[in-house]
Amino acid sequence: MKKPTLLIVFLTVFIDVVGFSIIFPLFPEMLDYYIELDGKDSLIGSLVAWLSKFAGDDKNAVATLFGGVLGSLYGFLQFLFAPIWGAYSDRRGRRPTLIFTLGGIVLANLIWVFAGSFALLVLGRALGGIMAGNISTASAVAADITSGKNRASGMILIGVALGLGFILGPAIGGFAYGWQLVEQGKAVPGLALHPFSGPAIIALAIAGVNWLLVIFLLSESLPPEKRGQHTAQRSFNPFVQLKRIHLPGVARTNLIYFVYWSAFSSVEFTIAFFATERLGFKPVNIAWMFVFIGLSLIFFQGGVARQLIKRVGERRTALAGVCSTLPGFLIIGNATSTAMLYGGLLLMTAGSGMTMPSLNSLVSRYTPGDRQGLSLGVFRSLGSLSRAIGPITGGLLYWKFDNSMPFWVGAAFLIVPFFMMLGLPPVRDHDKPTAVNSEQ
Repeated sequence: MKKPTLLIVFLTVFIDVVGFSIIFPLFPEMLDYYIELDGKDSLIGSLVAWLSKFAGDDKNAVATLFGGVLGSLYGFLQFLFAPIWGAYSDRRGRRPTLIFTLGGIVLANLIWVFAGSFALLVLGRALGGIMAGNISTASAVAADITSGKNRASGMILIGVALGLGFILGPAIGGFAYGWQLVEQGKAVPGLALHPFSGPAIIALAIAGVNWLLVIFLLSESLPPEKRGQHTAQRSFNPFVQLKRIHLPGVARTNLIYFVYWSAFSSVEFTIAFFATERLGFKPVNIAWMFVFIGLSLIFFQGGVARQLIKRVGERRTALAGVCSTLPGFLIIGNATSTAMLYGGLLLMTAGSGMTMPSLNSLVSRYTPGDRQGLSLGVFRSLGSLSRAIGPITGGLLYWKFDNSMPFWVGAAFLIVPFFMMLGLPPVRDHDKPTAVNSEQ
């Protein structure tokens, strides 16, 4: 059952990321549409008025911050619930947890299909973010069916799913927006179809297929006798949960991941605006740029990182990744040509492609089997918090200071995880309690 199980893990992570990113290219049109439909005295009108205090009369700035807030809502709720679903799956099993949460994602997308008001859109995004915390459970399934150094392969698969999700999510949203089920002038408020129902239906279909695959094909990867005897008290604060996981290396690896991904997501969110303003990129140029980012991530995660981890271990691979990401940020922030931009993007994606699967594998290998769900839940929740913080931080730095500022600040932040990595302990193979990995 390993192959269908890993396929389902891949699809679950992929759908979680698509749910987060599919809405990105729609933000400017959504802002105009819901403001006109709901009025300035509505929920979205109040939100825009508040954002205007930061951005002034700059419509592009307001749209950027609007997108950051809406994207951050999804990421923040995923941050809160990833350790909850992870710990729950440690006690009750992976399969029932995935069945329930994927059913919730189906419902969230159904709400989006008929979100004829901004309030319904927010409700759908909120429910989707809560249920997308199941990325921790999917990661735990991959950890359950792999062992020792082979665990990196399972974590790399998750990294590839993340990369694909970030490529195809915005692409699906952009292309599907052309599938208009209702004309803009004929849309009505309330529970009704709207101009963004096309992308929502595609997201609903993908989520529905994955839900059915879990129901009919997924076998339980955590048998009852291996379920958590070390169950931590439930908490909505993953930093509290982190303190309760008394395992060498886990807390430090999680904090490294949090700082690194906060810097990366801040840069990633502002790249499109930077390329438009600095280099005159059009939507088609931006689309190809994100395809390049995603394909590069897949290449480095699925190929380069796998070989490096086998030869030098996770810690050294992660260090090499940070050393590649930092100059990548600086080159992008100073880019004066398309070639220079793509050179920086290549370094950035190479760094991320080596760092992310290495950290993912490390936190899994530091953790015994009966606590994989909780440990990976905290790990994924911190990544979600980073995705909540990054867009808002990057948007504020970009519009309030300079279009290069997110890249300079992101590069400076990477110094912290670099030095933290130097203090990581050797990896103990929990699948073989007497064996200690010699990696230094």
